[in-house]
Amino acid sequence: MNRIFFRFFVLVMLSITAATFVIYFAFSRLFGDPLEDIARSQAAAQIFLLEQYVDKAPADEWLARLNNVREVSTVRYDLVPLESVRARLSRAQRTVLDRGEIVLDPANKAFFRRVDLEGERYIGSHEEVLHAQNLPIDIGQALKMEALRYVIVAIALLVPIALWSRSHWQGLQALSRMADEFGSGKLSVRTHMKPSATIYPLAERINHMAGRIEDLLEAQRSLLHSVSHELRTPIARLEFALELLDARAKDPDLSKRIAAMEGDLAELNNLVSELLDMSKLDSARSLQASTLSLDGLLQECCAALPHAAARLDCDFASGLGSIEADGRLLARAIGNLLRNAQKYAAGHILLSARRLPGRIEIAVDDDGPGIPEDERDKIFDPFYRLDRSRDRATGGFGLGLSIAQKAVALHGGSLRAESSALGGARFLITLPADE
Repeated sequence: MNRIFFRFFVLVMLSITAATFVIYFAFSRLFGDPLEDIARSQAAAQIFLLEQYVDKAPADEWLARLNNVREVSTVRYDLVPLESVRARLSRAQRTVLDRGEIVLDPANKAFFRRVDLEGERYIGSHEEVLHAQNLPIDIGQALKMEALRYVIVAIALLVPIALWSRSHWQGLQALSRMADEFGSGKLSVRTHMKPSATIYPLAERINHMAGRIEDLLEAQRSLLHSVSHELRTPIARLEFALELLDARAKDPDLSKRIAAMEGDLAELNNLVSELLDMSKLDSARSLQASTLSLDGLLQECCAALPHAAARLDCDFASGLGSIEADGRLLARAIGNLLRNAQKYAAGHILLSARRLPGRIEIAVDDDGPGIPEDERDKIFDPFYRLDRSRDRATGGFGLGLSIAQKAVALHGGSLRAESSALGGARFLITLPADE
């Protein structure tokens, strides 16, 4: 809310400031300088005294009345040569002066005015200018008044802007919370707003979109789960039939073919099992989390890995402590990464873990061929295999990494592929953890 409100408020204030300057220059051009008008109003008493008392005196009493004013007023009145004053003024001001009007000098708290245009008051009066100084002009105060007026306008605008921004912010926060929950797998979540809310139409469209996505995903999961279950029945029948056929077969070549078919069925059965695991992960709504020892979990993952030619080393930093997690799912993810490294490692696999402020990092490194940088995101897609020419005996089905990524994501973590210091690939699991 603060960011929305601040940006909108700054935009409004800048617009008002720009409008203020435009108005000032427009009025100055059309009607004269507003500051000069303020100065004239502040010096109105002295101007009135000059025009109504001194100017209306007979010619032989003009100087006497001026001296009387000098004695009782704090304003200083001097007679100065016309040419010296004309040199100080702009062209527009000289024109005003030559008409016999008052020329204000607000900056110096003074004004100028011709004594006499025709020399009727006394000899030489047409060559002199009356210079009044120390006038009670305070432009600073006028500017403060304008600034205060501006502040009052800003505060008056602040209230409706805050109310308007608050209503929008509350709606956007509700949509943001819904998006976070929807992204975390809670597909049934919806946002509820009053029809009077300003973003109600947007919320309704998002709810409609979320409903369609939920329906599509549920249909996909249901189909995947149903097909996988249905496939198990004919697979079991075929396995039983092949066992009977193999028991009665006396031809060695036929026995080899039966053994190959049994291998294909076992492979198909494994594929169905992994598809069912994927379906379960996709439909998971909550983890069966518990507090478990991270060191113990990693040791179990190392012990459960089948023996192979590649050497497995474990390097766990001290103080790993415990973690809130679903031990079965997290072990499945780490196990998949270890088995993947086992397939491609030349001779060395390293499982390491460390606890950092706010997170736990678990890494699986190998010294295999590595993963090209442009394919490091694709390898987590279901059924994607890096080397498509590799058969399933070595390349698998392309589901292991996808299952591992989904399991880690359910824990609020992330899984990414990097280059390893061993020369091959590195898979880094990052999990949130308490400080």
